[in-house]
Amino acid sequence: MRIATWNINSLRARMDRVLAFLERHDIDVLALQELKAKPEQLDLTRFEEAGYEVAVHGLNQWNGVGLISRVGLSDVRTELPAVPTWPEDETGVVEARALGAVVGDGLRIWSLYVPNGRELGHPHYEYKLRWYEALRAEGVRELAAEASARAVLVGDFNVAPFDEDVWDMEAFADKTHVTPPERAAFQSVVDAGYADVVRADHPGPGVYTYWDYQALRFPKKEGMRIDFVLGSPAVQSAVTGSFIDREERKGKGASDHVPVILDIEVGP
Repeated sequence: MRIATWNINSLRARMDRVLAFLERHDIDVLALQELKAKPEQLDLTRFEEAGYEVAVHGLNQWNGVGLISRVGLSDVRTELPAVPTWPEDETGVVEARALGAVVGDGLRIWSLYVPNGRELGHPHYEYKLRWYEALRAEGVRELAAEASARAVLVGDFNVAPFDEDVWDMEAFADKTHVTPPERAAFQSVVDAGYADVVRADHPGPGVYTYWDYQALRFPKKEGMRIDFVLGSPAVQSAVTGSFIDREERKGKGASDHVPVILDIEVGP
């Protein structure tokens, strides 16, 4: 099975690119983040005509996550248990940042768009850390229920776990994505049993998945590695290959992120 994750930064703006990507790389399951639309605003029939089932979750023009599968799509869940609301008061809602489903022969996949954090000292930063705790707890619950569970947590994690994952640490002084609490939060998910199953084949430095539109970051090779595929032990042992499609950052109308692709054996 070939699965992929991609922060598309508006599905309506990049529908053609997604369809071409699915065909070009023979993708079985694609997790999308930052759809920036409600389901009724999207022409999902184009995926269905291409042989895919689709589940999307979006509340407004922000956030939004989706799963596109040609190997089945069942037990769809639109939020993590115990995830905090934003704002974290009586006016808050559970944002559209997580969508889980079972695909193929029993693989649980979560498409995740972790909160950005905005800036140090901002309430959104604390919200981000609590959101990570909800993710860690769900990962622990999944493996406690079945140690051999095949599960992947994929998406835009909005953390660069290591110094090599950003183009210049000095440029990130006093900024989010690289602080010790954020990195500890990411590591807590790894420690729960979900390893980065792509890094071993594609180590840094200089291996990025995101380049800001500003200041010509892409041609300057000034990027960040913040998009990941984290697999349970059963998935870790089934990996047969992976790659990061840097070509998708090129050309007119590209997202500021690129897809991360993983191949796994799917036998019983």
